[in-house]
Amino acid sequence: MEIRRFRLGDEAALFRVYFTAIHEVASRNYSPEQVEAWAPADLDMDLWANKVQEIRPFVVELGGEIVGYADVQPDGYVDHFFVSGAHPRQGIGTLLMARIHEEAKLLGLNELTSDVSKTAEPFFALHGFKVVERRLPVLRGVTVQNSLMRKELQRGG
Repeated sequence: MEIRRFRLGDEAALFRVYFTAIHEVASRNYSPEQVEAWAPADLDMDLWANKVQEIRPFVVELGGEIVGYADVQPDGYVDHFFVSGAHPRQGIGTLLMARIHEEAKLLGLNELTSDVSKTAEPFFALHGFKVVERRLPVLRGVTVQNSLMRKELQRGG
């Protein structure tokens, strides 16, 4: 496995990771209506491309295929964190989480925060995040529960 920064041209592969993560994994904790609202097949690809270019994620490749990606913003917010539905439980998420922590240290951050799905909450908890607030955001007219999670970071460590 190789981890690298996002490059122009990765957008479609990142959408496949996002889509399969939600449709094949998160679908265990969300209804079909919620899954479709969260990751519609007809998502506007220009909007998608703009979003991933804006967040500049780290990308994990396995055998030349993009299998996961995650970002951390300058304020410590983790906006996207997804592993392909075809590659669960292979250490991809752990690799991404380690890279996010390295970046947080480089940025001198005191904390990391993220709006985390019910599916990802145990993984984030395993990595030291704690639920701050349970939320009920509405996507395309459908409520899709998540949790704001936060992790305090040690300075210099």
